[in-house]
Amino acid sequence: MQNIKNVIFDYGNVIFTIDFKRTQAAFNALGINNVESFYAHKTQHPIFNQFEKGEITAAQFRDGIREISEHPNLTDEQIDHTWNSLLIGVPKGNHELLLQVKQKYRTFLLSNINEIHLDYINNYLKRQFNIDGNEVFFEKIYYSHLVGKRKPNKEIFEQLLSENNLDPQETLFIDDSPQHLETATNMGIQTYLMTYPDTIQEFFKDKIS
Repeated sequence: MQNIKNVIFDYGNVIFTIDFKRTQAAFNALGINNVESFYAHKTQHPIFNQFEKGEITAAQFRDGIREISEHPNLTDEQIDHTWNSLLIGVPKGNHELLLQVKQKYRTFLLSNINEIHLDYINNYLKRQFNIDGNEVFFEKIYYSHLVGKRKPNKEIFEQLLSENNLDPQETLFIDDSPQHLETATNMGIQTYLMTYPDTIQEFFKDKIS
């Protein structure tokens, strides 16, 4: 953390625990047998990237799921429940940690996300923590579907750095996806790969005292 003044956080599996296999299992539970062809760890149908970039609406996404799953009778509720099943929650202490980090560094959130997931997360945050969203923890938030860009594309990093006058060499980016970190590294940003069972609480334990 030498010379670091700014910290950019990813959200999924850095702050908020997620499990992609749960959504695959939920699709299978609906009788969808071709889930591996459109939603797998290494390959995803373009509709998911389009949704994360805000290029299609939630309604268009649901219609797309009906088409690629070959299940035209799926209800909106079934699709939303299945799509949200990967969202687990915020581990105890993470929010408190973020507030501590914010006191010492300029902090930002940079997340590939979509309308359905953000609605679910905001409702979860209100229900569990009585807060209206993640804004309290960061100077500024960049949600991919709202800015029209997503990681690992260079443009979203350029926007964040430019709008906030950040020096890449004074900036740390924490993410759980190596391909996202690769882009940041090539831009001169310092990076840290978050892998289970590592946590942000452990990472910052001796850095915010």
